[in-house]
Amino acid sequence: MTLLLLAGCSGDESDGVIIATVSRGTVAEVVEAPATVTARGTATVSAAADGSVAVLRVREGEQVRRGQVLLRLESPSARRPLRQAQQADRRAASVGGGVGVPTLSGASPADAGARAAFDRARRTARRIPDPAARAQALSALRVTRLQYSAARGSADRAAAQLAAGLGSLSAAVTALSSAQRVQTRAALDVARRTVAALTVRAPIAGTVSLTPGEATAGSSGADDLLSSLPESLQSQAGQALGGGGTSTVSATLAVGAPVSSGQPLLSVTDTSTLSLAAQVDETDVLLVTPGVEAAAELDAVPDAAYDATVTTIDPTPTTSTRGGVSYVVRLSLGPGTGPDGEVAPAPRPGMSAVVDLRVRTSRDVVAVPAAAVFRDGRRDAVYVVAGGVLRRRVVRLGAQGESRVEVLEGLEAGERIVVRGVDRVRDGQRLP
Repeated sequence: MTLLLLAGCSGDESDGVIIATVSRGTVAEVVEAPATVTARGTATVSAAADGSVAVLRVREGEQVRRGQVLLRLESPSARRPLRQAQQADRRAASVGGGVGVPTLSGASPADAGARAAFDRARRTARRIPDPAARAQALSALRVTRLQYSAARGSADRAAAQLAAGLGSLSAAVTALSSAQRVQTRAALDVARRTVAALTVRAPIAGTVSLTPGEATAGSSGADDLLSSLPESLQSQAGQALGGGGTSTVSATLAVGAPVSSGQPLLSVTDTSTLSLAAQVDETDVLLVTPGVEAAAELDAVPDAAYDATVTTIDPTPTTSTRGGVSYVVRLSLGPGTGPDGEVAPAPRPGMSAVVDLRVRTSRDVVAVPAAAVFRDGRRDAVYVVAGGVLRRRVVRLGAQGESRVEVLEGLEAGERIVVRGVDRVRDGQRLP
C-alpha cells in the first residue's frame, strides 16, 4: 500500500530535502531476535555405578519408546554392597525380641509348703494338754507366721522392682533393634535400586544418541538420593552407589566400554514437537505477549520462512557476555515455506534462527516515514509545511515499523511534512 504521495521539492533536490503529503496506511512493528530451535524434551541417562556395558540394545538414531530397555551394565561395585546390605539386614532382624522378664510374684511351691507346715504346727499346739503351754505354743506360732508374711511381702516388692527393671531393659533393646533395622532397610533399599538401575530404560520417547556430549561424572540423580538420606547412612549408601569420581567423557557408547558412576551414557531427544527459544532485549520484551505471531528464518534454510507463535515469556532475565539484559521468549514452530511455495525442510534441534515478532499491527492509521521523525528534547516531532513555512510540531507515536511509523496525535492525513533531510532544515524556515 502506498504510504506517501510525493510533492514538489522544497528546494534543490540535491540538498536531500523532500516534502510529501501524509496519508493513511498500515504499520507493522516488528521485534527481531536471535533464536534457537529446541526439541520437546531431551533426557540424558547416566550410569548408576562403576562398571562396564554388558548389553547394548539400541543403535545411533534409533527411535525408542518410553520405558524401553536401552542397555545393561555389569557392576561388581554395585552388587557387592547389595550382598553386604542384605547380610546386615538379616543380622538386625535376628536381634529383635528384647529380654525375657520372669514372673516372681504370686503362689509358689515354697508358699504352699509353708502354709502346710503352719497348719500342722497349729494342730499339734492345740493338742497340748497344759493350757499355759498350749497358749505359749500358739502365741509363738502366730509370731512366726507374721514374720514369714513380712518376709514374703519384702520378697514380692523386690521381685516387682526387678521385673520393672528387666522390662525397661527389654524396651531399650527393642528400640535399639528397631532403629538399627530402619538403617539396614534404608541401605538395602538404596543398594537394590542401584542394582535395578543397571538395567537402563528410556526416560522418554524419542531418538537415541550414543554420544551425549561432554558431561561431568558424579552429577547424576544418585547424588540427590544420597543427600536425602540421614548422615549416618550416606557413607554406606555411597558405597552402594559406586562412589564414582569426576571425569569428562564424550566417547561413543559400545559393548565392553568401561563406565563410571554418574557418567552420561546416552541421550534421548523427543522431536515430535519443535519450538523456538528467542532472546529478546529488555527494551522490547514488554511489547511481547503470548499469542503474538512471528516469522522465523533459519540459518540452515535462509530462503524459507517458518510460522511461529509466542507461547511463554520467561520471567527470569539472562545477561549476555556484553552486559546486556534479555529474556527468553518461547514460540511454537510451525511449517516452513520455500521461495517458490514449496514445503521447507523440517528443522533440527540446535539450529540457529532469526525471529521477527509482529508485536503490533495498526491498520488504516496516519503513517509517516520513520525518517520524518526526529527527537525534540524528550519528545518526537516532525516539520510541517504551514503557509510556506516549516514549523516544528510535536507528535505522539504508536506502532513503529522498520520504514514507517504510526502517528497517534499531532498530524492529520493530507498535511505536508519533510520526509527526508530533517537535519538540513530549521523551525521557521520559509520555502522558496
